Amino acid sequence: MSFPLYAPAEEHDMLRETVRALADEKIAPHAAEADETEEFSWDVYKALVAADLHAVHVPERYEGAGADALATVIVIEEVARACASTSLIPAVNKLGTVPLLLSASEEVKSRYLVPVAKGEAMFSYALSEPEAGSDAASMKTRAVADGDSYVLNGTKMWITNAGVSEFYTVMAVTDPSAGARGISAFVVEKSDEGVSFGPKEKKLGIKGSPTRQVILDDVRIPADRMIGAPGTGFKTALATLDHTRITIAAQALGIAQGALDYAIGYIKERRQFGRPVADFQGVQFMLADMAMKLEAARQLTYHAAAKSERAMAGEPQKDLTFLSSAAKCAASDAAMDITVDAVQLLGGYGYTKDFPVERMMRDAKITQIYEGTNQIQRMVMARQLLK
Repeated sequence: MSFPLYAPAEEHDMLRETVRALADEKIAPHAAEADETEEFSWDVYKALVAADLHAVHVPERYEGAGADALATVIVIEEVARACASTSLIPAVNKLGTVPLLLSASEEVKSRYLVPVAKGEAMFSYALSEPEAGSDAASMKTRAVADGDSYVLNGTKMWITNAGVSEFYTVMAVTDPSAGARGISAFVVEKSDEGVSFGPKEKKLGIKGSPTRQVILDDVRIPADRMIGAPGTGFKTALATLDHTRITIAAQALGIAQGALDYAIGYIKERRQFGRPVADFQGVQFMLADMAMKLEAARQLTYHAAAKSERAMAGEPQKDLTFLSSAAKCAASDAAMDITVDAVQLLGGYGYTKDFPVERMMRDAKITQIYEGTNQIQRMVMARQLLK
């Protein structure tokens, strides 16, 4: 019997070539500088927008590219291979807007997705707080109804691209007596009165992407900016992460691929004891393990992306939560192992900023932490298995 080949489509392969060419030409040359200066690169953002790669997931009906979940993964992966910080542009635009795609009214979708698709605005996601990280349901940010408005007060923490994004999906408590069912989701605009940002966090990696607190001080917004019905915000937040953990897996794959590619090039050129370092079997075994871990994580991530695409199209996928957690966990653990080994393969040079692998190693670490630590992912997976 015939069956479709278990592989990305030809269009996906062509997309990869296009993104890789752009990343090599326009993104990779600025990666070390973005890391050094800790500045968001607007020039790189403009290059992504010009190529329509900044928010590929936005559906065509909102003037987006309408890319499927696997295509979005490939874009993020190839950008991250060149620069992890830059890959957070397409990744966080997806993270910020998936709550709208899942739950918002048609009016809210049209109002906010179109400018993102056109490259006129970025969209961030504000769930975590200083005292509510892994236990996000214990958040303190309040949204109090007042006539046809809501007034928001609170502080959101670890917000990626805070200050450069125009729009924010903000989770806030509307009914303190209802626990997780008392949390609602809202769109907050950077220009809303009472919105401010904390200082940029001084981080180990992804330094070209600002991470700041979003501070809400009596921020009055129209009630029609609620995403979905009152009390559905936390459910929307969890459903969002089922889709977007896969984009973090993609970022991890790209970082790992960049480190592996660089290490292979280096050990073929570097000579010791009169021969290329690549001739030594101990080095070859390291390389084989790196590539094996990467390919295993990639296949799991692509499988999860296919499930995500079906779920977004309205087909329930019972195992999406398990697979998205598994992909994020496996890919980020692999990225950490692979980048550490890449530094080792370069020896003393790997430890210096003259070579990119030390940056890749620092960037890889965050993929094990954000969008749910890998310890939380293992809890999520176990819960799915024991249901």
